[in-house]
Amino acid sequence: MIQAAVLALLLDEASVRSIHEAIEARKVTCVQVVRHYLDRIDAYDDTGPALNAIITVNARALGTAAEMDRLDRAARAQRPLHCIPVVLKDNFHTADMPTTGGSLTFKTMQTRNDGFVVKKLRDAGAIIIAKANLHELARAGTTVSSLGGQTRNPYDLTRTPGGSSGGTGAAIAANFGVLGTGSDTGQSIRSPSSANSLVGVRATRGLVSRAGVMPFSTTQDEVGPIVRTVEDAARMLDVMAGYDPADPITAFSAGHIPRSYTSTLDRNGLKGARIGLLTNLLGADPIHRDVNQVVDAAVAKMTAQGATIVRVSIPKLDDLTRGLNLMNLEFKAAFDSYLAGLGPISPVRNLAEFVARGEVHESMRRGLEADLAVTTGPGSAEHQQMFRRRDALRQAVMDVIAANKLDAILYPHQKRLVVPIGEDQADRNGVLSNSTGFPALTFQGGFSPPTPTAPIGVPVGIELLGPEWSEPVLFKLAYAFEQAAKVRKPPASTPPLKR
Repeated sequence: MIQAAVLALLLDEASVRSIHEAIEARKVTCVQVVRHYLDRIDAYDDTGPALNAIITVNARALGTAAEMDRLDRAARAQRPLHCIPVVLKDNFHTADMPTTGGSLTFKTMQTRNDGFVVKKLRDAGAIIIAKANLHELARAGTTVSSLGGQTRNPYDLTRTPGGSSGGTGAAIAANFGVLGTGSDTGQSIRSPSSANSLVGVRATRGLVSRAGVMPFSTTQDEVGPIVRTVEDAARMLDVMAGYDPADPITAFSAGHIPRSYTSTLDRNGLKGARIGLLTNLLGADPIHRDVNQVVDAAVAKMTAQGATIVRVSIPKLDDLTRGLNLMNLEFKAAFDSYLAGLGPISPVRNLAEFVARGEVHESMRRGLEADLAVTTGPGSAEHQQMFRRRDALRQAVMDVIAANKLDAILYPHQKRLVVPIGEDQADRNGVLSNSTGFPALTFQGGFSPPTPTAPIGVPVGIELLGPEWSEPVLFKLAYAFEQAAKVRKPPASTPPLKR
């Protein structure tokens, strides 16, 4: 039997490519791959550092892996994610595990079918190994829920892992799986990616189906990858992207999906690029110093790799973005429609019944009651005014890109470090993507200085944003930086297993 130390060497910080190479070289079996990650969950989620990232482990994962070990090479070659363990945020429908949204109310809710994206992942050969905690119903940014409790950041156990997809973020950072999914209504893919030294993609609106995912906002919701490398993000988006009649907005992706996003990856991709450093989104106070130092170092590295960095600003950006939020106007209608579509498997029929049960985390109660009282929902004058404001922001972003001949805009995802447990997230910069529908890719920028609670520092993520359908450009730029800077480091709290 292969030794634990050898498995750790092969599989800790592994990628899709490295796992496939190890399987084809007969260094490891699919069962061994899956067992390794299950062992890490067992060692570090409830015990050890007690990250509390996982809600449900898939009891069928090892059996599925055994079936995959019986496939021949030709069959494996047809499956781009063959035997790759995936951690799903627990608002994605799965036919073999409950979909809870982190809520006690939905603790045992079992959908009949996988959601669209989950089915595509499985069809590509991925193994759903577990479902992760989230901020309840994906409604905020610190990853605490009535069912899952508080998830902790593996780099600093006193801090949050970002949110709302922080369970996925902590799990992928701690090597509980290779790939992860998140949903992003405000910044909920990108926030945990930034806080956990990961790569996250919020794609162009319409590129990836939201069908089979608990909704928050019909306009702002997106789903996407949370992974450790830019290449794996590209591989995952290759599988996830595409038209789904159950989510009609995906029809707009037709003609905009390349043969493979991996074909755009280029170690020299920064050479000749023009990138705008958006000064509006940099902090100016002492609390912002650690993040600003990471941004300065990243800019220097990009320049050394041949990029031209232009300092730019968007006039009146604060006015354009202040209060620009469709979530609370759309949640009640979206949630009621979702529950009605579930039929008899849902324990409640509407938001009113859900709130009346009183089972939510206490920190959410006031917000849900406010949403229940909303009367200016979709179609209202206030709703239409928000769309006009979104159009104004889209125009302002495109103006600065066109005027400066930019390939992308750069900024830190969060102006300050991810907050300690018990505080609300502050100074996040996700609005440029969530309120325009433009794609954004968050990736590892660096770390803050070490502290007693953060022995290698707290991760700082930087973000690239471009026009609609510019994902290939964002991948190219981020990959070139990743390969030159090699920022990613695993957390000290979850070291290789020893037996």
